Amino acid sequence: MPLQLTVSDDVRAIAPDFHHIAIEAYGLVNTPSTPETSALLDDAARRLAERLDGRAPHEDPHMVAWRAAYTAFGAKPNRTRNSAEALAKRALADGGLPRINTLVDVYNAISVAHLIPVGGEDLGHIKGGMRLIRATGAEDFVTVASGEETVEHPDAGEVVWCDDEGVTCRRWNWRQGTRTRLTDSSVDALFLLEGMGAHAGLEAAGAELAELLRKFSPGARLTVHPAV
Repeated sequence: MPLQLTVSDDVRAIAPDFHHIAIEAYGLVNTPSTPETSALLDDAARRLAERLDGRAPHEDPHMVAWRAAYTAFGAKPNRTRNSAEALAKRALADGGLPRINTLVDVYNAISVAHLIPVGGEDLGHIKGGMRLIRATGAEDFVTVASGEETVEHPDAGEVVWCDDEGVTCRRWNWRQGTRTRLTDSSVDALFLLEGMGAHAGLEAAGAELAELLRKFSPGARLTVHPAV
């Protein structure tokens, strides 16, 4: 049965132009980063620089729309950046993008090249369907602090992705939890591409991500769900 993803009316009310594409992938092969995935990340940084043409990431119209959405639920976008803006800043800095593993490198490259928030979740650790909601503040969020696993709670009204066990990503796509992140043992995954407005470019980014997933995991079975 396909994974069920829903967006609450409370979230739609503050961001009516929000839409997302989901890619379900089964039978993936994940490995430590390779020279090929490293080259993908370098090329993504080059494509980003061409897109921005001297502007800062937060000046891009898509990032402006995301900042407005973050402000609408009470976040401070200068301190809490959406994942695409945060990655873009790293891509343009001297240290460049981190190398994590094949699957994370691939979706980070797509995020940076297209300036779109992209996330990956291990389907083996998702409990029930996934929902984008405004939190009550009582939900559990498992993360790591000072090297130790700890449980935090989102702010009341914060936009979060969650499943039946708790929050999987805080402040929309700002910080992913440890429970569902992609590791070297991940074989089944959900990739989420998120956009604001009709011209976010999700379809092109989703098609490129699917192509790369098939390239690095030739036997994988993919389903690309249309934007909703």
